[in-house]
Amino acid sequence: MNNKPLKFLSSVFLDAIVAAVALIGSLIICKEDFYGDTFLSLYPFIMFPIMNVLFNYILKIYGIIWKYARFKDYFKVFLGCGCSIATLYVAQSAVNSGTYALQVYFLTFTLICLVVCIFRYLLQFFLNYNDEYDYDKYLKGNIMIIGGGSAGNEVISDINRNNKKHTCSVKCVIDDDPAKKGAFINGIKIIGDRNEIIGAVKKYNINIIVFAIPSCTGETKAEFLRICQQTGCKLKIIPSIFKTLIDDSPIPTLAIRNVEIEDLLGREPVSIDLESVMGYVNNKVVMVTGGGGSIGSELCRQIAGYSPRKLIIFDVYENNAYDIQNELKRDYPELDLVVLIGSVRDSKRLDCIFNKYKPQIIYHAAAHKHVPLMEDSPNESIKNNVFGTLKTVECSHKYGAEKFVLISTDKAVNPTNIMGASKRICEMIVQSYNRKSKTEFVAVRFGNVLGSNGSVIPLFKEQISKGGPVTVTDPNIIRFFMTIPEAVSLVLQAGATAKGGEIFVLDMGNPVKILDLAENLIRLSGLTPYADIKIEFTGLRPGEKLYEEMLMDEEGLTSTENQLIHIGKPIDFDEDAFWKSIDDMRAMMYNDSVDARAIVKQIVDTYRY
Repeated sequence: MNNKPLKFLSSVFLDAIVAAVALIGSLIICKEDFYGDTFLSLYPFIMFPIMNVLFNYILKIYGIIWKYARFKDYFKVFLGCGCSIATLYVAQSAVNSGTYALQVYFLTFTLICLVVCIFRYLLQFFLNYNDEYDYDKYLKGNIMIIGGGSAGNEVISDINRNNKKHTCSVKCVIDDDPAKKGAFINGIKIIGDRNEIIGAVKKYNINIIVFAIPSCTGETKAEFLRICQQTGCKLKIIPSIFKTLIDDSPIPTLAIRNVEIEDLLGREPVSIDLESVMGYVNNKVVMVTGGGGSIGSELCRQIAGYSPRKLIIFDVYENNAYDIQNELKRDYPELDLVVLIGSVRDSKRLDCIFNKYKPQIIYHAAAHKHVPLMEDSPNESIKNNVFGTLKTVECSHKYGAEKFVLISTDKAVNPTNIMGASKRICEMIVQSYNRKSKTEFVAVRFGNVLGSNGSVIPLFKEQISKGGPVTVTDPNIIRFFMTIPEAVSLVLQAGATAKGGEIFVLDMGNPVKILDLAENLIRLSGLTPYADIKIEFTGLRPGEKLYEEMLMDEEGLTSTENQLIHIGKPIDFDEDAFWKSIDDMRAMMYNDSVDARAIVKQIVDTYRY
C-alpha cells in the first residue's frame, strides 16, 4: 500500500500546528497583545502556518528522505521559516494592521527551527540507529580510506554513525592531491599520496582499505588497488553509482562492497543511456532464445524494464528457464511473460511458437559455446549453432519479424575451433537472409564475458576455494573481457541502431592476461599466489588461440554514435555455393562417422584446424 500521501499530509499538518503554536507562544513570552475584535488581528494565525507550509513545499522539504539528510537539508528548514516570517511582517505592514515587536519574529523563527530540526534530527538518528545494516558485521579493525573528497567524507561519517559497537576505527586517509597532505577530513588526517599506502598500513596496523574515489578513471582505480593488494588488507570499494550520493541521491555509503575482479581490469565501465534507445522494444513481442543462459537471462532482465507487450523466453534447459522466470515474476509482476521449453533444432516447435505468438524482435542467444567440449563433439556444434540459427532465422523471415539479432563471438574471426567456425557460418546465414527478407538481420560480435557460465572466472574461484592449484593454459594467453550487463547493454543499443546486414563489433577495451586474472583473484581471496595457491600451466587446449581477434583482414570498421560500438564491413561470398554447402552438410551432420571440420573448411576458408 502506498502511504506516501498520508506521510505528506501528516507532515503538512504538523508543520502548520508547530508554526501556529510557535507564533502564539512567542507572543505570550514577549507579552505582546494579540487579542482583538477584528479579522486583521486574527489573520496572522491563519496566514503564517499556511505560508510556512507553502515555503516548505516550494523548497521541496517534504521530499527529503530524512534518514539521509545533510546540513543543506536542515538549512532549507531555516530558509523556509525565515521566508514565512518575512512574508508575515511584509503582509502586516501592507494592510496597516500593525506589526509585532521584532523579538516576536525572532523568537518565532527560533522556536520553529528548534522544534522542527530537533524532531527531524531525532527521526534521522532513530532511522539510522535501527537500520538493519550494521557496519560491525563486516568492518572490524583499523581502516584506511583512499580518497579525501566528498565520498571519503561520507564514508567516514557513515562509519562513525553506524559503528555501534566500536569494532572499527578510521585511522588515516590517502589522497594524491599534494595540497591536501596534512589536512584533516572529518577529523581524520590525510597523510599523503599512494606512495604512503604500504608504509601507513604497517604504521597504523590497518586491516581494511576502503577505496572511495568513485569519479576516478578505471586505470587509476586499478593502479591504486594493485598497490593495496600488496598489503594483504581486505579491500572494499565505493561503486561508481556512489557519485550520485554526493548530490541528492538517497543511496547511503553502506553500498560499500568488496573489490571484484572487474575493478582490476583498468578500464572504464561501459555506461549506456538505454532510456534513449530502448523505445524499439516498447509494446513489442520480444523473444529471447537461450533466455536462461548467462547472456540470454541478462537480456531478459534489461528488456523487461522497458515495457515489452510480451517477453518470450525460449530455452532447452528448464532449470535456467525456471530461475529467470521466478526472478522476473518477482521484479516485474506486471510483465506479460511466457517461458517455453524447447530446442532451436526443433523446426516444428519453433514454427508453432512463431505462428502462435508472432514475435517481432528476436535475440538469438541459444548456442553451444564451450570450445574444448565442441572440439570433442564437432557435429553437435554444427547441429545446434548453425542449423538451430538457420531454423530460427527461417521462422523469423516466414512470420515477418521486424528484427533478428544474432549473438556472435570474436572466435568467429579467423577461427581455430569448430565453435568459432560455426558462429562464422551463423553470421553468413544472417547476412544472406538480410538481402532477401523484410526482417532486419544483424549480428553482434564480442569477446569473453566475466562471470558467464563456464567462463574462466567461476573456474578460478572454484579452484581457489578447494585450495588450488589454479590452472592457466599458457602464461602469455590474453583475452578481451566485459561484464555481462555491459555486453548486454551494448547488444541492446546495437539492436536499436541496426538497419539490417551489419556485423556490430563491441569495443572490449584492452586485452587482459589470463595469468594476471588468476593472480588477482587469488589475492582478492586473501591468499598469496604461488605460496598459498599454486598456479599450473597446462598448455593450450585443442582449438585455443593465444589471443582473439575482433575483425577479419577483409573487414573495415565504421563508427556509430556510440564510440564503443563499431560496424564491420560484411564480406561478400558466393551465396549459391554457400547454400549448397549448407544443404550438403545438413545430411552429413547426423552421421557421427563424418567429421564436420572438413566440410566447415569449405564454407569458412579462414578456418584453421
